[in-house]
Amino acid sequence: MRICRTWEEGCAAAGLPRRRMEEREATRAARHAAVVEFQTGRIDGPTFAQRISAILNGAYTAEEILTVHRAWILGEYPGVGAVIEALHAQGIETGVLSNTNSEHWSDLERFGSFLALRNRHASHLLGLHKPDPEIHRAFERLVGACGSEILFFDDLAENVDSAAAIGWRAVRIDPAVVDTAEQMRDALRRVGLGGMG
Repeated sequence: MRICRTWEEGCAAAGLPRRRMEEREATRAARHAAVVEFQTGRIDGPTFAQRISAILNGAYTAEEILTVHRAWILGEYPGVGAVIEALHAQGIETGVLSNTNSEHWSDLERFGSFLALRNRHASHLLGLHKPDPEIHRAFERLVGACGSEILFFDDLAENVDSAAAIGWRAVRIDPAVVDTAEQMRDALRRVGLGGMG
């Protein structure tokens, strides 16, 4: 999925102005802690929004935080659905392991490529968060595969490194490169999976 990568992008997508950006840099660790709590199901959306608003000393109201949050998912990457279909045609299982939250997880159900994935697992449901290796172990148990049986794509280097450390074939997908689907096809060809176009 295409998502906003910065608060500035999120504000633009939500139609809100940027305010007191110096607050954001000074509060990075506290905001990250709140995100992890939200993405592991320990707090709900309104509590998360109130906490972020307080951390930012009211630069944004809780409702504005939720407005940006709702605008965060921008849509599907072109061509990814075709990659999933090609894998299924070869009898290969597909799945997702996402650091996310209940609101975004529900929102993903409007996208065909997400619904096409056969094994869908999320941090807020597992109570675990990438790059913690325990979330990878939980995924292995849920899908009945492990180690090099899994080819894993992620946009964050720390998540790729964590997966590789337990034996997954892990590939970073660079969101700054326009053709995400081609990055995936290239990695699939490198591990011997033809039929990727």
